[in-house]
Amino acid sequence: MTTPRRIHLLDADPELGRLLQGQRLVDARRELLTRIHSLERGPWDAERLRSAGPEHVGLLLIDGVVAREIALEDNVSAELLGPGDIVRPWQAQPPSQLMRAEVRWTIVEEARFAILDRHFAVQLARYPEVNAMLIDRLTERAQRLAMTQAISQLNGVERRLLALFWHLSERWGRVIPDGISVPVPLPHRVIAQLVGARRPTVSTALGHLAERGELVRRPDGGWLLTGEPVGVPTEEAARVIRSRRRRFPTPTPEPVRVPAAEPAATLPEIGRIADLYDALDALKADNKRHREDFQSLREEAAALVDRISAQRESRRLSRTRGDG
Repeated sequence: MTTPRRIHLLDADPELGRLLQGQRLVDARRELLTRIHSLERGPWDAERLRSAGPEHVGLLLIDGVVAREIALEDNVSAELLGPGDIVRPWQAQPPSQLMRAEVRWTIVEEARFAILDRHFAVQLARYPEVNAMLIDRLTERAQRLAMTQAISQLNGVERRLLALFWHLSERWGRVIPDGISVPVPLPHRVIAQLVGARRPTVSTALGHLAERGELVRRPDGGWLLTGEPVGVPTEEAARVIRSRRRRFPTPTPEPVRVPAAEPAATLPEIGRIADLYDALDALKADNKRHREDFQSLREEAAALVDRISAQRESRRLSRTRGDG
């Protein structure tokens, strides 16, 4: 429900006033007022806010965890939002008419939003320092999205899961004697959307990680990480980067002398080599996805066989009792 009273935004989120000092900080804390809207766990129909005027700044998440899901054809991807993130379900420009996708919002943990409406925007114009911090929040969100996209392209679902939870631990993690606690009760469905895999595959991979003690679900629904952080680029990643950079050679101030016995490759040749590397990487990624999908189908087929066997056994026992 929405509380009728207004709150001082810089009291709810002091980091927004980090660039202010002295009297300007005092004035901004007094003048930047906003209303609070609370939401309980479950689906949130944020798309109905699309009709709001574009002059409203947005909604600032004060507390809680929100999942924003994008359904495109038969796939769903997700983005996790936490305290400090700004959402703006309304847009000055209409959404894309070529790529149609459905947007869904889910409140994972009870959330409180500060409503940055038009009145707030008028007051904000007096404090460009606070506006700069709001823009910085949008930049941070874009960087996290890029990191999540990179994680979803790692080979191996277990590697993706470890990378994802170490990434989440930077924001929500707490150090405890057993390791790093990530107190976000994410269901397997949302985790699968975050790493770009099927839910059964993610469930199996989480089971393997739990057996090894690397990623364990806690009784409160959160997660426990052990071991060392992942994410250091491998030599294979460095090789791919080098091959792609060859497409754009850096001009040198002086001509490079190359022995006649080993003539330098021409730019078209370098481009073709880089294309081959890219094509090979794409084939490897496709092959990996096919194997994961096949494994998922095998698991579903095995479960179906078990159910059929159980039904047959139940009918056999029923007939035996009837004959007796």
